[in-house]
Amino acid sequence: MNDQQLWLIPALPLAGFLINGLFGKKFPNILVSIIAVASVLGSFAWVLKTLGALGDLEHAHVEHYLTWIQSGPVNIGVDLAVDRLTAVMLLVVTGIGSLIHIYAVGYMSHEGGYYRFFAYLNLFMFFMLTLVMGANFLLLFVGWEGVGLCSYLLIGFYILKKSAGDAAKKAFVVNRVGDFGFSLAMFLIMVQFGSLDFQKVFEAVKPLPVDQTPGILTAIALLLFVGAAGKSAQVPLYVWLPDAMEGPTPVSALIHAATMVTAGVYMTARAAVIFQHSPLAMDVVATVGLITAVMAATIGLTQYDIKKVFAYSTVSQLGYMFIACGVGAFSAGIYHVVTHAFFKALLFLGAGSVIHALSGEQDLRHMGGLAKKIPITFAVLACAWVAIAGVPPFAGFFSKDEILLAAHHHAPWMYWVGVITAGMTAFYVSRAMFMCFFGSYRGHHHPHESPFVMWGPLAVLAVLSLAGGWYFKVPHYLEPVFPVAEGHHDETLVYISVAAGVIGIGLAALMYLIKPGLPDTISGALGPIYKLVYNKYFVDEVYDATIVNPMVAGSRGVLWRIFDAGIIDGIVNGTAVVARTVGGGLRLLQSGNIRSYAAWVTLGCVVVLLALGVMSGGVK
Repeated sequence: MNDQQLWLIPALPLAGFLINGLFGKKFPNILVSIIAVASVLGSFAWVLKTLGALGDLEHAHVEHYLTWIQSGPVNIGVDLAVDRLTAVMLLVVTGIGSLIHIYAVGYMSHEGGYYRFFAYLNLFMFFMLTLVMGANFLLLFVGWEGVGLCSYLLIGFYILKKSAGDAAKKAFVVNRVGDFGFSLAMFLIMVQFGSLDFQKVFEAVKPLPVDQTPGILTAIALLLFVGAAGKSAQVPLYVWLPDAMEGPTPVSALIHAATMVTAGVYMTARAAVIFQHSPLAMDVVATVGLITAVMAATIGLTQYDIKKVFAYSTVSQLGYMFIACGVGAFSAGIYHVVTHAFFKALLFLGAGSVIHALSGEQDLRHMGGLAKKIPITFAVLACAWVAIAGVPPFAGFFSKDEILLAAHHHAPWMYWVGVITAGMTAFYVSRAMFMCFFGSYRGHHHPHESPFVMWGPLAVLAVLSLAGGWYFKVPHYLEPVFPVAEGHHDETLVYISVAAGVIGIGLAALMYLIKPGLPDTISGALGPIYKLVYNKYFVDEVYDATIVNPMVAGSRGVLWRIFDAGIIDGIVNGTAVVARTVGGGLRLLQSGNIRSYAAWVTLGCVVVLLALGVMSGGVK
């Protein structure tokens, strides 16, 4: 195939970052907006042009630009590749990313640091595109670390807000844990296969026997999953993602829907050949995904911050994606990545529209009755609502049921746990919608509809949330990349999962519309159980008690007081004391008296002569 200049896809957002980052402080906001949005739209357009030129992509198209590392047999290049999996991710990242950039023009219009925000946003896009297009593990890792850096910058964008700074540091540190696992996996791959190139590694893995007992492939797969668990917020490394809500709402949408959190799922799917050679690793992926989905869904039932509800929803939906990967239905997992990008971006941006309408209010208890006051926002959010609830024939229904059917084929109990989780998902999203848009208004602000620059992208996402699952048949498209998952379409199982969603919506209506006092009665009856879930199982408190506080205490008590202040400062200060003492004694010799100097010279000569006599055999 001819050269398609794939480098232009990530280069355009990078150019936007450089221009706005270096000169944006002097630009008017409108020019900053044009540069930032045009760079991402240009990248999206080049993706469409490239995919059109490459055709059916039965085989990966790779472009080599330069050799990065050359040492003996090791040859790692700056190589970009596009296959069908990459194509899906490119459309999601650039397409949804473009809509988020346009929305941010309206949402951030009155914020300080406008140019800085869009520079970071463009840089985020550059690194995510590098991650997706890299043809080897090392280039993927460059993008992987880059999105981690950008998440730190964007979550902590409000630099005067302590909670934002704390959340940014938390995201950065927790992701370093996952990245350490990823790094070890790359070292093992290099030692075992002598390359980090995807094509070479996967071709070498294919003929190898499946690890019936834990072996090198199991170790590689589990270490890769440690990295994926950090980036895609799986138990126990999920704690950073809900706190990421401290950043501006467009950041929440970009991280949760189109870019960073999908990176772990993408990497797991990309390395499917390795995972399929380790039944143990596959079981770990599916089990962790299931635990994460259930745990996050239960927490979402009790939250009142509208963004926190959707944040825990993201964690839960990511768990669904890993269930799919763990049971071998990688295409179903990527399918859910796509549909989730549609309705989750819409949920977050819609929540931002609500927050904008209420001058910053995020507490659902201070909302209500907004359907009539901001009808456009309500209409588009309703589309995301039915999509995530799994109502047919909308987007979430198709991908969710692909996952549940694959889970049932693998282990029926996983299906039933997944169905219960789907019911909880429908409940907590319906609860948020009823508390926000129905009943009487309980707030203190004067709601106003968002401008077109904000609700225009929401309308596009609404259409995708309604029809995207039916129109974009991702599993069929990915058949050349992944083997078709075993199983068959059982209509009874589909009806059960749909019924779970309907029951969840019905229970939410009963508790928050028909009998609004019922939630307080139930929470009071549950007592300690409700308190446990409301406080997010005290996981952060446990981490603080067992990891953070001991490390801080050890750093202060041992590293600082004993090692730094006691030993290092003791050596430095002790040397200074000795030098000062010796210098003080020598200072006394400088009296200015010539006879005194003559006496000291005479004494010195005597000492020298005695010493020479001793060395020559003694004084005679």
